[in-house]
Amino acid sequence: MRIRLPFVILCTALVALALQVRASQALLGGTLVETLWQMAGYFTILTNLGVAAVMLAEVAGRRTSARLAGGLTLSILMVALIYHLLLAGLWRPTGLAWWADQGLHTAVPALVLIWWLGQAPKRVGLRDLPLWLAWPSIYLAYALVRGLATGFWPYPFLDVGALGWARVAGIVAIITLAFAALALVMLLLARRSVR
Repeated sequence: MRIRLPFVILCTALVALALQVRASQALLGGTLVETLWQMAGYFTILTNLGVAAVMLAEVAGRRTSARLAGGLTLSILMVALIYHLLLAGLWRPTGLAWWADQGLHTAVPALVLIWWLGQAPKRVGLRDLPLWLAWPSIYLAYALVRGLATGFWPYPFLDVGALGWARVAGIVAIITLAFAALALVMLLLARRSVR
């Protein structure tokens, strides 16, 4: 029996998420519900959950649309890029936290990219770009509202209290441009692959 890549991605995402729950509980203390609520503040966690849901549907025989496959791939690749370029140096996880970190920020993004390049449908165009940017925009609004309400800022570059609105807006603009630039690269790759 041949193991399909969506199954491998699903298992990797679920194991990494489970390890993150355990590591977060050990680090933060508190109940499982409190840990899950804390984790639900992170783009990384929510995007990995999205990957798991899409891969579960793939495993069950439901083909993912080109638009959804592209948007999901864009978001999980940005998880990897932002983490490795901006956030990885801010802490040194060990034990379960290290394994969760590698799964969520490295293994899952790499596997999703391989899936997208080799197996996912790619009939996409510029009309898909606003939809690909919808999830990061929704998350940003959620993170800012949640941060203002609770004082919890999941990422240092979103901390309005420490940085002020002007700096956060500038950082968000740069990250949005990075999302758009990567999306354009993906559109070029998709165009070449469907010829």
